[in-house]
Amino acid sequence: MKILNSIFFSMLLFLLVISCKKENSSVSDLETLRKNTNKMSYPVTKMDSAQAISFITKQKIQELFDLSTLYTSGHRDTEIDSVIYSQMNSYFLIQDSQKLKPILLQLDSLKVKTAKVGDIQVRKEYTKNDTLDFAKFNVEYYDKDNKFIGSFDKNAQYILKPYPVKFKKEFKFYFVNFDIPSKKDSISVGVTK
Repeated sequence: MKILNSIFFSMLLFLLVISCKKENSSVSDLETLRKNTNKMSYPVTKMDSAQAISFITKQKIQELFDLSTLYTSGHRDTEIDSVIYSQMNSYFLIQDSQKLKPILLQLDSLKVKTAKVGDIQVRKEYTKNDTLDFAKFNVEYYDKDNKFIGSFDKNAQYILKPYPVKFKKEFKFYFVNFDIPSKKDSISVGVTK
């Protein structure tokens, strides 16, 4: 009788533990991506450090890759696909499908399911009339089985457009060009005598 009671009690305890299992209440990737837009603005007063600009730039690059991988994994002919495509276009100063084409072609050809942005370096280049902002970053691609495909170094040119809101100086972030070839750091070798 004691053995039967202990078995019954242990089964009851086991069922109690299973029924109290904590559910994962995290937000899905799809839900996060659905809410990604380029409408967020950032106050200039918080942009005094290069670290803050670097953080925002990395965030925008990651959002663009998240939307791009979601778009390439779809059928591209549904209403949600057109919404995702217009969201991707909103990250660019001049909305042009030719700016997105190289990104989507590379993701398609490598069958990328997810992309993760790694190290990033922001820099300014000065020309005669203007100051240009560039970001050099590393992105890792993974396939549908979460297997590593490769790591790629990329460059993007971005701009911070002033966006004043009720006596506050704020700005909006846009890409001017994405995945542009990097300039050669070395001097070309000439003929020596």
